[in-house]
Amino acid sequence: MLEPVWWGAAAALAAAPWGWRRLRLSRAKAPSLAGHPRMAKRVARWLPGYALQAPQAFALDGAPADVLQARLQGWQALSQRLRTAAPQTLALTAQAREGMPDLRLTGRYRVPYPFAQLARELPVGAFWARNDGPWLIDLDGNRFLDLTGSYGVNMLGLDFYKGTMEEGARLGAALGPVLGGLHPCVADNVARLKALSGMDDVTFHMSGTEAVMQAVRLARYHTGRRYVVRFAGAYHGWWEDVQPGPGNPLPPRETYTLADLSEATLEVLRTRRDIACVLVNPLQALHPNRAAPSDSTLVSGARAAAFDRDAYARWLQRLREVCTEAGIALIFDEVFVGFRLAPGGAQAYFGVQADLVCYGKTLGGGLPVGVVCGKRRWMERFRPERPADLCFARGTFNAHPYVMGAMNAFLRALDRPEVRAAYDGLEERWRARERRFNAALQAAGVPVRVAALSSIWTVLYTQPGRYHWLLQYYLRDAGLALSWVGTGRLIFPIALEESVFEETLQRFLAACRRMQADGWWWRDETLPPEAWARRLRRGLLRETLQAWWRGRKQHGAGAPPDAAAAR
Repeated sequence: MLEPVWWGAAAALAAAPWGWRRLRLSRAKAPSLAGHPRMAKRVARWLPGYALQAPQAFALDGAPADVLQARLQGWQALSQRLRTAAPQTLALTAQAREGMPDLRLTGRYRVPYPFAQLARELPVGAFWARNDGPWLIDLDGNRFLDLTGSYGVNMLGLDFYKGTMEEGARLGAALGPVLGGLHPCVADNVARLKALSGMDDVTFHMSGTEAVMQAVRLARYHTGRRYVVRFAGAYHGWWEDVQPGPGNPLPPRETYTLADLSEATLEVLRTRRDIACVLVNPLQALHPNRAAPSDSTLVSGARAAAFDRDAYARWLQRLREVCTEAGIALIFDEVFVGFRLAPGGAQAYFGVQADLVCYGKTLGGGLPVGVVCGKRRWMERFRPERPADLCFARGTFNAHPYVMGAMNAFLRALDRPEVRAAYDGLEERWRARERRFNAALQAAGVPVRVAALSSIWTVLYTQPGRYHWLLQYYLRDAGLALSWVGTGRLIFPIALEESVFEETLQRFLAACRRMQADGWWWRDETLPPEAWARRLRRGLLRETLQAWWRGRKQHGAGAPPDAAAAR
Protein backbone atom coordinates (compact mmCIF):
# COMPACT_ATOMS: atom_id res chain seq x y z
CA MET A 1 0.00 0.00 0.00
CA LEU A 2 1.36 3.40 -0.97
CA GLU A 3 2.29 5.85 1.77
CA PRO A 4 0.28 9.15 1.84
CA VAL A 5 3.28 11.08 0.54
CA TRP A 6 3.33 8.90 -2.56
CA TRP A 7 -0.38 9.41 -3.04
CA GLY A 8 0.26 13.16 -2.96
CA ALA A 9 3.08 12.90 -5.46
CA ALA A 10 0.97 10.74 -7.78
CA ALA A 11 -1.89 13.23 -7.58
CA ALA A 12 0.48 16.11 -8.33
CA LEU A 13 1.86 14.32 -11.38
CA ALA A 14 -1.63 13.53 -12.64
CA ALA A 15 -2.69 17.15 -12.16
CA ALA A 16 0.45 18.60 -13.76
CA PRO A 17 -0.75 18.44 -17.40
CA TRP A 18 -4.04 20.06 -16.44
CA GLY A 19 -2.16 22.72 -14.51
CA TRP A 20 0.12 23.51 -17.43
CA ARG A 21 -2.85 23.76 -19.78
CA ARG A 22 -4.62 26.07 -17.39
CA LEU A 23 -1.54 28.25 -16.94
CA ARG A 24 -1.05 28.43 -20.70
CA LEU A 25 -4.68 29.49 -21.10
CA SER A 26 -4.32 32.17 -18.44
CA ARG A 27 -1.21 33.59 -20.11
CA ALA A 28 -3.13 33.91 -23.37
CA LYS A 29 -5.75 36.24 -21.91
CA ALA A 30 -5.62 39.98 -22.54
CA PRO A 31 -4.64 41.83 -19.33
CA SER A 32 -7.91 43.75 -19.08
CA LEU A 33 -11.54 43.25 -18.13
CA ALA A 34 -12.28 42.66 -21.83
CA GLY A 35 -9.97 39.64 -21.59
CA HIS A 36 -11.52 38.33 -18.37
CA PRO A 37 -15.31 38.17 -18.79
CA ARG A 38 -15.95 36.45 -15.46
CA MET A 39 -14.05 39.15 -13.61
CA ALA A 40 -15.82 41.82 -15.64
CA LYS A 41 -19.17 40.38 -14.55
CA ARG A 42 -18.11 40.49 -10.90
CA VAL A 43 -17.00 44.11 -11.24
CA ALA A 44 -20.28 44.98 -12.97
CA ARG A 45 -22.23 43.22 -10.23
CA TRP A 46 -20.70 45.30 -7.49
CA LEU A 47 -20.17 48.61 -9.29
CA PRO A 48 -22.35 51.08 -7.39
CA GLY A 49 -24.93 53.14 -9.18
CA TYR A 50 -24.97 56.85 -8.41
CA ALA A 51 -26.25 59.97 -10.10
CA LEU A 52 -24.31 63.21 -10.34
CA GLN A 53 -26.21 66.47 -10.07
CA ALA A 54 -25.54 69.96 -11.38
CA PRO A 55 -23.67 72.14 -10.66
CA GLN A 56 -21.27 69.84 -8.78
CA ALA A 57 -21.27 67.42 -11.71
CA PHE A 58 -19.68 70.10 -13.89
CA ALA A 59 -16.71 70.72 -11.58
CA LEU A 60 -15.41 67.17 -11.11
CA ASP A 61 -12.03 68.14 -12.56
CA GLY A 62 -11.56 71.13 -10.24
CA ALA A 63 -12.41 73.75 -12.85
CA PRO A 64 -12.35 77.35 -11.54
CA ALA A 65 -15.51 79.39 -11.04
CA ASP A 66 -15.41 81.17 -14.40
CA VAL A 67 -15.08 77.88 -16.30
CA LEU A 68 -17.88 76.34 -14.23
CA GLN A 69 -20.09 79.29 -15.11
CA ALA A 70 -19.30 78.88 -18.82
CA ARG A 71 -20.16 75.20 -18.57
CA LEU A 72 -23.48 75.86 -16.86
CA GLN A 73 -24.45 78.42 -19.48
CA GLY A 74 -23.26 76.16 -22.30
CA TRP A 75 -25.23 73.20 -20.92
CA GLN A 76 -28.42 75.21 -20.60
CA ALA A 77 -28.04 76.68 -24.09
CA LEU A 78 -27.34 73.26 -25.64
CA SER A 79 -30.33 71.74 -23.85
CA GLN A 80 -32.56 74.55 -25.05
CA ARG A 81 -31.40 74.24 -28.66
CA LEU A 82 -31.94 70.46 -28.72
CA ARG A 83 -35.40 70.74 -27.16
CA THR A 84 -36.74 73.55 -29.30
CA ALA A 85 -35.34 72.22 -32.61
CA ALA A 86 -37.32 68.96 -32.64
CA PRO A 87 -40.52 69.01 -30.55
CA GLN A 88 -42.46 66.49 -32.66
CA THR A 89 -39.54 64.05 -32.91
CA LEU A 90 -38.84 64.25 -29.18
CA ALA A 91 -42.51 63.87 -28.26
CA LEU A 92 -42.88 60.68 -30.29
CA THR A 93 -39.60 59.36 -28.86
CA ALA A 94 -40.83 59.94 -25.30
CA GLN A 95 -44.11 58.21 -26.10
CA ALA A 96 -42.42 55.20 -27.69
CA ARG A 97 -39.89 54.89 -24.87
CA GLU A 98 -42.69 53.86 -22.51
CA GLY A 99 -43.22 50.67 -24.49
CA MET A 100 -39.74 50.06 -25.91
CA PRO A 101 -37.07 48.83 -23.49
CA ASP A 102 -34.50 49.16 -26.28
CA LEU A 103 -35.01 52.94 -26.26
CA ARG A 104 -34.75 53.05 -22.49
CA LEU A 105 -31.47 51.13 -22.62
CA THR A 106 -29.87 53.14 -25.41
CA GLY A 107 -31.01 56.42 -23.90
CA ARG A 108 -29.46 55.59 -20.55
CA TYR A 109 -26.22 54.05 -21.76
CA ARG A 110 -25.13 56.53 -24.38
CA VAL A 111 -23.23 58.38 -21.60
CA PRO A 112 -21.25 57.25 -18.52
CA TYR A 113 -23.84 56.05 -16.02
CA PRO A 114 -23.22 58.70 -13.32
CA PHE A 115 -24.36 61.32 -15.86
CA ALA A 116 -27.38 59.36 -17.16
CA GLN A 117 -30.00 61.36 -15.26
CA LEU A 118 -28.40 64.67 -16.16
CA ALA A 119 -28.24 63.67 -19.83
CA ARG A 120 -32.03 63.56 -19.92
CA GLU A 121 -31.77 67.31 -20.27
CA LEU A 122 -30.06 66.73 -23.64
CA PRO A 123 -32.79 64.85 -25.51
CA VAL A 124 -32.10 63.07 -28.80
CA GLY A 125 -34.89 61.86 -31.07
CA ALA A 126 -35.11 58.26 -32.27
CA PHE A 127 -37.32 58.80 -35.32
CA TRP A 128 -36.61 59.83 -38.90
CA ALA A 129 -39.15 60.81 -41.52
CA ARG A 130 -37.09 60.32 -44.68
CA ASN A 131 -33.70 60.75 -46.27
CA ASP A 132 -32.48 63.07 -48.98
CA GLY A 133 -29.27 61.57 -50.34
CA PRO A 134 -26.80 61.56 -47.44
CA TRP A 135 -29.15 63.62 -45.26
CA LEU A 136 -31.55 62.24 -42.65
CA ILE A 137 -34.62 64.38 -42.00
CA ASP A 138 -36.51 64.16 -38.72
CA LEU A 139 -40.22 64.73 -38.07
CA ASP A 140 -39.60 68.46 -37.63
CA GLY A 141 -37.78 68.87 -40.92
CA ASN A 142 -34.27 69.16 -39.43
CA ARG A 143 -31.51 67.82 -41.66
CA PHE A 144 -28.57 65.74 -40.43
CA LEU A 145 -25.65 64.20 -42.29
CA ASP A 146 -25.80 60.47 -41.64
CA LEU A 147 -22.79 59.09 -39.76
CA THR A 148 -24.74 56.17 -38.25
CA GLY A 149 -24.03 53.96 -41.25
CA SER A 150 -27.16 52.00 -40.28
CA TYR A 151 -24.86 49.88 -38.07
CA GLY A 152 -22.72 49.00 -41.09
CA VAL A 153 -25.43 48.42 -43.69
CA ASN A 154 -24.94 51.73 -45.49
CA MET A 155 -21.84 51.01 -47.55
CA LEU A 156 -23.02 52.52 -50.84
CA GLY A 157 -25.39 55.31 -49.82
CA LEU A 158 -28.99 55.39 -48.63
CA ASP A 159 -30.47 55.98 -52.08
CA PHE A 160 -28.60 52.95 -53.42
CA TYR A 161 -30.30 50.70 -50.85
CA LYS A 162 -33.70 52.23 -51.48
CA GLY A 163 -33.15 51.10 -55.06
CA THR A 164 -32.07 47.57 -54.19
CA MET A 165 -34.98 47.17 -51.78
CA GLU A 166 -37.44 48.29 -54.46
CA GLU A 167 -35.85 45.96 -57.02
CA GLY A 168 -35.92 43.11 -54.54
CA ALA A 169 -39.63 43.69 -53.93
CA ARG A 170 -40.30 43.60 -57.67
CA LEU A 171 -38.33 40.38 -58.07
CA GLY A 172 -40.08 38.69 -55.15
CA ALA A 173 -43.58 40.00 -55.79
CA ALA A 174 -44.60 37.27 -58.25
CA LEU A 175 -43.75 34.55 -55.71
CA GLY A 176 -44.73 36.43 -52.56
CA PRO A 177 -44.37 34.77 -49.14
CA VAL A 178 -43.68 31.31 -50.50
CA LEU A 179 -41.21 29.80 -48.03
CA GLY A 180 -39.42 26.48 -48.32
CA GLY A 181 -39.21 26.64 -52.09
CA LEU A 182 -36.71 29.07 -53.62
CA HIS A 183 -36.95 32.05 -55.92
CA PRO A 184 -34.79 31.54 -59.07
CA CYS A 185 -32.52 34.45 -58.09
CA VAL A 186 -31.23 32.34 -55.18
CA ALA A 187 -29.17 30.24 -57.59
CA ASP A 188 -27.52 33.38 -58.95
CA ASN A 189 -26.87 34.62 -55.41
CA VAL A 190 -25.12 31.35 -54.55
CA ALA A 191 -22.91 31.50 -57.64
CA ARG A 192 -21.94 35.11 -56.97
CA LEU A 193 -21.24 34.52 -53.28
CA LYS A 194 -19.08 31.51 -54.06
CA ALA A 195 -17.04 33.65 -56.44
CA LEU A 196 -16.71 36.53 -53.96
CA SER A 197 -15.82 34.38 -50.96
CA GLY A 198 -13.74 31.68 -52.68
CA MET A 199 -15.88 29.05 -50.93
CA ASP A 200 -17.79 25.96 -52.07
CA ASP A 201 -21.15 26.26 -50.31
CA VAL A 202 -23.60 28.91 -49.09
CA THR A 203 -26.38 28.93 -46.50
CA PHE A 204 -28.87 31.74 -45.84
CA HIS A 205 -30.11 32.97 -42.47
CA MET A 206 -32.16 35.77 -41.00
CA SER A 207 -29.43 37.82 -39.31
CA GLY A 208 -25.69 38.07 -38.90
CA THR A 209 -25.97 36.64 -35.41
CA GLU A 210 -27.72 33.55 -36.78
CA ALA A 211 -25.05 33.16 -39.44
CA VAL A 212 -22.29 33.11 -36.79
CA MET A 213 -24.32 30.67 -34.70
CA GLN A 214 -24.55 28.29 -37.66
CA ALA A 215 -20.86 28.58 -38.49
CA VAL A 216 -19.93 27.71 -34.90
CA ARG A 217 -22.43 24.85 -34.85
CA LEU A 218 -20.91 23.40 -38.03
CA ALA A 219 -17.41 23.69 -36.60
CA ARG A 220 -18.46 21.79 -33.48
CA TYR A 221 -20.25 19.17 -35.56
CA HIS A 222 -17.25 18.43 -37.78
CA THR A 223 -14.56 18.57 -35.09
CA GLY A 224 -16.45 16.90 -32.26
CA ARG A 225 -15.05 19.63 -29.98
CA ARG A 226 -16.90 22.03 -27.71
CA TYR A 227 -14.95 25.22 -27.25
CA VAL A 228 -14.98 28.46 -29.22
CA VAL A 229 -12.11 30.96 -29.12
CA ARG A 230 -13.02 34.60 -29.49
CA PHE A 231 -10.69 37.55 -29.05
CA ALA A 232 -10.96 40.09 -26.26
CA GLY A 233 -13.35 42.88 -27.11
CA ALA A 234 -14.74 41.31 -30.28
CA TYR A 235 -18.48 41.22 -30.92
CA HIS A 236 -20.15 38.31 -32.72
CA GLY A 237 -23.79 38.84 -31.78
CA TRP A 238 -25.43 38.56 -28.39
CA TRP A 239 -26.02 34.81 -28.32
CA GLU A 240 -25.01 32.33 -25.59
CA ASP A 241 -21.60 32.97 -24.06
CA VAL A 242 -19.99 34.14 -27.31
CA GLN A 243 -20.96 37.56 -25.94
CA PRO A 244 -19.64 36.98 -22.41
CA GLY A 245 -19.24 39.36 -19.53
CA PRO A 246 -21.62 42.22 -18.67
CA GLY A 247 -24.79 42.01 -20.73
CA ASN A 248 -25.04 38.22 -20.51
CA PRO A 249 -26.79 36.78 -17.44
CA LEU A 250 -24.75 33.55 -17.65
CA PRO A 251 -21.00 33.11 -17.17
CA PRO A 252 -18.82 31.75 -20.00
CA ARG A 253 -19.17 27.98 -20.32
CA GLU A 254 -17.84 26.93 -23.71
CA THR A 255 -15.99 30.05 -24.88
CA TYR A 256 -12.37 31.01 -24.32
CA THR A 257 -11.66 34.73 -24.56
CA LEU A 258 -8.02 35.11 -25.60
CA ALA A 259 -5.74 37.94 -26.63
CA ASP A 260 -5.52 39.17 -30.21
CA LEU A 261 -2.02 39.48 -31.73
CA SER A 262 -0.59 37.16 -29.07
CA GLU A 263 2.04 34.42 -29.24
CA ALA A 264 0.52 32.90 -26.11
CA THR A 265 -2.80 32.55 -27.93
CA LEU A 266 -1.14 30.68 -30.79
CA GLU A 267 0.46 28.33 -28.26
CA VAL A 268 -2.95 27.56 -26.76
CA LEU A 269 -4.34 26.78 -30.20
CA ARG A 270 -1.41 24.48 -30.97
CA THR A 271 -1.65 22.47 -27.79
CA ARG A 272 -5.30 22.13 -26.80
CA ARG A 273 -7.55 19.49 -28.30
CA ASP A 274 -10.93 20.86 -27.22
CA ILE A 275 -11.15 23.91 -29.52
CA ALA A 276 -13.60 23.67 -32.42
CA CYS A 277 -13.14 27.10 -33.97
CA VAL A 278 -11.63 30.56 -33.76
CA LEU A 279 -13.82 33.58 -34.44
CA VAL A 280 -12.23 36.66 -36.02
CA ASN A 281 -14.02 39.98 -36.39
CA PRO A 282 -11.81 42.04 -38.76
CA LEU A 283 -13.12 45.23 -37.17
CA GLN A 284 -10.86 44.45 -34.19
CA ALA A 285 -7.89 45.41 -36.34
CA LEU A 286 -8.81 49.02 -35.44
CA HIS A 287 -8.80 48.41 -31.67
CA PRO A 288 -7.32 44.97 -30.82
CA ASN A 289 -8.27 43.54 -27.42
CA ARG A 290 -10.67 46.38 -26.71
CA ALA A 291 -14.44 46.34 -26.72
CA ALA A 292 -16.36 48.35 -29.29
CA PRO A 293 -15.87 52.00 -28.35
CA SER A 294 -18.88 53.65 -26.77
CA ASP A 295 -19.21 57.05 -25.17
CA SER A 296 -20.67 55.32 -22.12
CA THR A 297 -17.12 54.22 -21.26
CA LEU A 298 -15.57 57.68 -21.52
CA VAL A 299 -15.38 58.00 -17.74
CA SER A 300 -11.92 59.58 -17.82
CA GLY A 301 -11.41 60.17 -21.52
CA ALA A 302 -9.34 57.06 -22.17
CA ARG A 303 -9.88 55.52 -25.60
CA ALA A 304 -7.31 53.98 -27.90
CA ALA A 305 -7.49 52.92 -31.54
CA ALA A 306 -5.00 52.54 -34.39
CA PHE A 307 -4.83 50.43 -37.54
CA ASP A 308 -1.78 48.66 -38.96
CA ARG A 309 -2.82 46.65 -41.99
CA ASP A 310 0.47 44.81 -42.46
CA ALA A 311 0.77 43.78 -38.82
CA TYR A 312 -2.78 42.48 -38.67
CA ALA A 313 -2.39 40.63 -41.97
CA ARG A 314 0.73 38.88 -40.65
CA TRP A 315 -1.15 37.90 -37.51
CA LEU A 316 -4.05 36.45 -39.50
CA GLN A 317 -1.65 34.49 -41.69
CA ARG A 318 -0.01 32.91 -38.65
CA LEU A 319 -3.42 32.23 -37.13
CA ARG A 320 -4.43 30.52 -40.37
CA GLU A 321 -1.37 28.27 -40.26
CA VAL A 322 -1.91 27.24 -36.65
CA CYS A 323 -5.62 26.53 -37.16
CA THR A 324 -4.80 24.33 -40.15
CA GLU A 325 -2.21 22.38 -38.15
CA ALA A 326 -4.56 21.89 -35.20
CA GLY A 327 -7.69 21.03 -37.20
CA ILE A 328 -9.49 24.12 -35.91
CA ALA A 329 -12.03 25.95 -38.08
CA LEU A 330 -11.05 29.55 -38.74
CA ILE A 331 -14.22 31.66 -39.02
CA PHE A 332 -14.24 35.23 -40.29
CA ASP A 333 -17.19 37.21 -38.98
CA GLU A 334 -17.54 39.88 -41.67
CA VAL A 335 -21.11 40.75 -40.76
CA PHE A 336 -20.22 44.34 -39.86
CA VAL A 337 -17.28 45.03 -42.15
CA GLY A 338 -18.90 43.29 -45.11
CA PHE A 339 -17.36 44.40 -48.40
CA ARG A 340 -16.14 47.79 -47.20
CA LEU A 341 -12.45 46.96 -47.39
CA ALA A 342 -12.39 45.23 -50.78
CA PRO A 343 -14.82 43.61 -53.25
CA GLY A 344 -13.82 40.23 -51.80
CA GLY A 345 -14.19 41.43 -48.21
CA ALA A 346 -11.65 41.10 -45.40
CA GLN A 347 -10.37 37.78 -46.75
CA ALA A 348 -9.21 39.50 -49.93
CA TYR A 349 -8.06 42.64 -48.12
CA PHE A 350 -5.80 40.77 -45.67
CA GLY A 351 -4.87 37.97 -48.05
CA VAL A 352 -6.09 35.18 -45.76
CA GLN A 353 -8.82 32.66 -46.51
CA ALA A 354 -10.96 31.36 -43.69
CA ASP A 355 -12.70 27.99 -43.51
CA LEU A 356 -16.05 29.67 -42.99
CA VAL A 357 -17.02 33.31 -43.49
CA CYS A 358 -20.17 35.04 -42.26
CA TYR A 359 -21.84 38.00 -43.93
CA GLY A 360 -24.88 40.12 -43.20
CA LYS A 361 -26.00 43.75 -43.04
CA THR A 362 -25.01 45.36 -46.37
CA LEU A 363 -25.29 42.05 -48.27
CA GLY A 364 -29.06 42.10 -47.82
CA GLY A 365 -29.32 45.19 -49.99
CA GLY A 366 -31.08 46.98 -47.14
CA LEU A 367 -33.12 44.02 -45.85
CA PRO A 368 -32.17 41.75 -42.90
CA VAL A 369 -30.00 38.76 -43.77
CA GLY A 370 -27.23 36.45 -42.64
CA VAL A 371 -25.05 34.25 -44.85
CA VAL A 372 -22.45 31.55 -44.21
CA CYS A 373 -20.01 30.62 -46.97
CA GLY A 374 -17.62 27.77 -46.41
CA LYS A 375 -15.53 24.93 -47.69
CA ARG A 376 -17.50 21.75 -48.38
CA ARG A 377 -15.84 19.74 -45.62
CA TRP A 378 -17.12 22.27 -43.07
CA MET A 379 -20.52 22.98 -44.58
CA GLU A 380 -22.02 19.47 -44.94
CA ARG A 381 -24.83 18.87 -42.45
CA PHE A 382 -25.03 15.10 -42.43
CA ARG A 383 -22.89 11.98 -42.46
CA PRO A 384 -23.93 9.26 -44.96
CA GLU A 385 -22.35 6.57 -42.82
CA ARG A 386 -24.40 7.70 -39.77
CA PRO A 387 -27.80 8.77 -41.10
CA ALA A 388 -29.16 9.93 -37.75
CA ASP A 389 -26.15 12.16 -37.03
CA LEU A 390 -27.26 15.54 -38.41
CA CYS A 391 -26.36 19.18 -37.90
CA PHE A 392 -29.75 20.80 -38.24
CA ALA A 393 -30.27 24.53 -38.76
CA ARG A 394 -33.32 26.07 -40.40
CA GLY A 395 -35.34 29.24 -40.08
CA THR A 396 -38.81 30.06 -41.37
CA PHE A 397 -37.70 33.15 -43.24
CA ASN A 398 -34.35 31.88 -44.52
CA ALA A 399 -34.02 32.77 -48.22
CA HIS A 400 -37.18 34.89 -48.20
CA PRO A 401 -37.98 35.89 -51.81
CA TYR A 402 -37.92 39.64 -51.11
CA VAL A 403 -34.63 39.43 -49.21
CA MET A 404 -33.07 37.24 -51.87
CA GLY A 405 -34.22 39.72 -54.50
CA ALA A 406 -32.63 42.67 -52.69
CA MET A 407 -29.45 40.64 -52.19
CA ASN A 408 -29.41 39.81 -55.88
CA ALA A 409 -29.76 43.49 -56.74
CA PHE A 410 -26.83 44.28 -54.41
CA LEU A 411 -24.60 41.52 -55.79
CA ARG A 412 -25.28 42.45 -59.41
CA ALA A 413 -24.61 46.11 -58.58
CA LEU A 414 -21.08 45.17 -57.49
CA ASP A 415 -20.36 44.59 -61.18
CA ARG A 416 -21.58 48.03 -62.24
CA PRO A 417 -18.81 50.39 -63.40
CA GLU A 418 -19.72 53.14 -60.93
CA VAL A 419 -19.64 50.73 -57.99
CA ARG A 420 -16.38 49.13 -59.08
CA ALA A 421 -14.95 52.62 -59.43
CA ALA A 422 -15.72 53.23 -55.74
CA TYR A 423 -13.07 50.64 -54.88
CA ASP A 424 -10.40 52.27 -57.05
CA GLY A 425 -7.94 53.94 -54.70
CA LEU A 426 -10.29 53.22 -51.77
CA GLU A 427 -7.65 52.82 -49.10
CA GLU A 428 -5.54 55.77 -50.23
CA ARG A 429 -8.62 58.00 -50.45
CA TRP A 430 -9.78 57.26 -46.93
CA ARG A 431 -6.29 57.46 -45.45
CA ALA A 432 -5.93 60.89 -47.01
CA ARG A 433 -9.27 61.91 -45.53
CA GLU A 434 -8.22 60.68 -42.11
CA ARG A 435 -5.00 62.75 -42.31
CA ARG A 436 -6.92 65.80 -43.50
CA PHE A 437 -9.48 65.47 -40.72
CA ASN A 438 -6.80 65.19 -38.06
CA ALA A 439 -4.82 68.12 -39.47
CA ALA A 440 -7.94 70.29 -39.30
CA LEU A 441 -8.64 69.23 -35.71
CA GLN A 442 -5.06 69.97 -34.71
CA ALA A 443 -5.15 73.37 -36.40
CA ALA A 444 -8.37 74.16 -34.51
CA GLY A 445 -6.56 73.45 -31.23
CA VAL A 446 -9.11 70.94 -29.95
CA PRO A 447 -8.09 67.74 -28.09
CA VAL A 448 -9.78 65.46 -30.62
CA ARG A 449 -8.41 63.12 -33.30
CA VAL A 450 -9.79 60.25 -35.36
CA ALA A 451 -8.52 56.75 -36.16
CA ALA A 452 -9.82 54.86 -39.17
CA LEU A 453 -10.25 51.45 -40.68
CA SER A 454 -11.03 52.68 -44.18
CA SER A 455 -14.53 54.24 -43.96
CA ILE A 456 -15.12 53.14 -40.32
CA TRP A 457 -13.85 55.76 -37.90
CA THR A 458 -13.64 56.27 -34.16
CA VAL A 459 -12.97 59.49 -32.26
CA LEU A 460 -10.03 59.73 -29.88
CA TYR A 461 -9.13 62.35 -27.29
CA THR A 462 -5.62 63.68 -26.81
CA GLN A 463 -6.05 64.60 -23.16
CA PRO A 464 -7.95 62.99 -20.28
CA GLY A 465 -11.27 64.55 -19.36
CA ARG A 466 -14.55 63.78 -17.60
CA TYR A 467 -16.77 65.36 -20.25
CA HIS A 468 -15.70 63.96 -23.62
CA TRP A 469 -19.03 62.11 -23.88
CA LEU A 470 -20.71 65.49 -24.40
CA LEU A 471 -19.26 65.80 -27.90
CA GLN A 472 -22.00 63.53 -29.31
CA TYR A 473 -24.61 66.14 -28.32
CA TYR A 474 -22.66 69.03 -29.81
CA LEU A 475 -22.34 67.01 -33.02
CA ARG A 476 -26.09 66.42 -33.01
CA ASP A 477 -26.62 70.13 -32.50
CA ALA A 478 -24.32 70.75 -35.50
CA GLY A 479 -26.44 68.54 -37.74
CA LEU A 480 -24.51 65.25 -37.62
CA ALA A 481 -26.40 62.04 -36.81
CA LEU A 482 -24.53 59.35 -34.86
CA SER A 483 -25.61 55.95 -33.60
CA TRP A 484 -26.44 55.59 -29.91
CA VAL A 485 -22.87 54.59 -29.01
CA GLY A 486 -21.86 58.18 -29.74
CA THR A 487 -18.47 59.15 -31.12
CA GLY A 488 -17.15 55.59 -30.96
CA ARG A 489 -18.42 54.93 -34.47
CA LEU A 490 -18.50 57.26 -37.47
CA ILE A 491 -19.49 55.17 -40.48
CA PHE A 492 -19.26 56.64 -43.97
CA PRO A 493 -20.38 55.23 -47.32
CA ILE A 494 -17.25 54.16 -49.21
CA ALA A 495 -18.09 56.38 -52.21
CA LEU A 496 -18.91 59.48 -50.18
CA GLU A 497 -18.76 62.60 -52.33
CA GLU A 498 -15.98 65.03 -51.55
CA SER A 499 -18.43 67.90 -50.99
CA VAL A 500 -20.31 65.84 -48.38
CA PHE A 501 -17.08 64.90 -46.65
CA GLU A 502 -16.08 68.58 -46.51
CA GLU A 503 -19.48 69.50 -45.07
CA THR A 504 -19.06 66.80 -42.44
CA LEU A 505 -15.61 68.11 -41.52
CA GLN A 506 -16.81 71.69 -41.15
CA ARG A 507 -19.78 70.71 -39.00
CA PHE A 508 -17.54 68.51 -36.85
CA LEU A 509 -15.09 71.38 -36.36
CA ALA A 510 -17.90 73.76 -35.47
CA ALA A 511 -19.17 71.34 -32.81
CA CYS A 512 -15.69 70.94 -31.33
CA ARG A 513 -15.10 74.69 -31.22
CA ARG A 514 -18.42 75.25 -29.49
CA MET A 515 -17.74 72.56 -26.91
CA GLN A 516 -14.32 74.04 -26.25
CA ALA A 517 -15.76 77.56 -25.91
CA ASP A 518 -18.22 76.23 -23.33
CA GLY A 519 -15.29 75.13 -21.18
CA TRP A 520 -15.65 71.35 -21.28
CA TRP A 521 -12.02 70.77 -22.32
CA TRP A 522 -10.44 72.95 -19.66
CA ARG A 523 -7.49 71.37 -17.88
CA ASP A 524 -5.10 72.46 -15.17
CA GLU A 525 -2.07 73.58 -17.16
CA THR A 526 0.09 73.64 -14.03
CA LEU A 527 0.02 69.84 -13.96
CA PRO A 528 1.94 67.60 -16.37
CA PRO A 529 -0.31 65.38 -18.50
CA GLU A 530 0.23 62.24 -16.42
CA ALA A 531 -0.41 64.07 -13.15
CA TRP A 532 -3.62 65.50 -14.64
CA ALA A 533 -4.70 62.01 -15.67
CA ARG A 534 -3.97 60.67 -12.16
CA ARG A 535 -6.04 63.44 -10.62
CA LEU A 536 -9.06 62.55 -12.75
CA ARG A 537 -8.69 58.83 -12.06
CA ARG A 538 -8.43 59.42 -8.31
CA GLY A 539 -11.50 61.60 -8.37
CA LEU A 540 -13.44 58.92 -10.20
CA LEU A 541 -12.26 56.25 -7.77
CA ARG A 542 -13.22 58.43 -4.82
CA GLU A 543 -16.74 58.96 -6.21
CA THR A 544 -17.16 55.23 -6.77
CA LEU A 545 -15.97 54.24 -3.30
CA GLN A 546 -18.19 56.84 -1.66
CA ALA A 547 -21.19 55.53 -3.62
CA TRP A 548 -20.27 51.96 -2.68
CA TRP A 549 -20.08 52.86 0.99
CA ARG A 550 -23.40 54.70 0.91
CA GLY A 551 -25.01 51.67 -0.74
CA ARG A 552 -23.46 49.32 1.78
CA LYS A 553 -24.86 51.31 4.68
CA GLN A 554 -28.29 51.57 3.06
CA HIS A 555 -28.71 48.01 1.77
CA GLY A 556 -26.36 46.00 3.95
CA ALA A 557 -23.23 44.00 3.23
CA GLY A 558 -25.14 41.09 1.69
CA ALA A 559 -26.67 43.04 -1.20
CA PRO A 560 -25.03 44.76 -4.12
CA PRO A 561 -24.80 48.52 -3.45
CA ASP A 562 -26.57 49.30 -6.71
CA ALA A 563 -29.67 47.23 -5.91
CA ALA A 564 -31.97 50.24 -5.69
CA ALA A 565 -30.54 51.83 -8.82
CA ALA A 566 -31.00 48.57 -10.69
CA ARG A 567 -34.70 48.59 -9.85
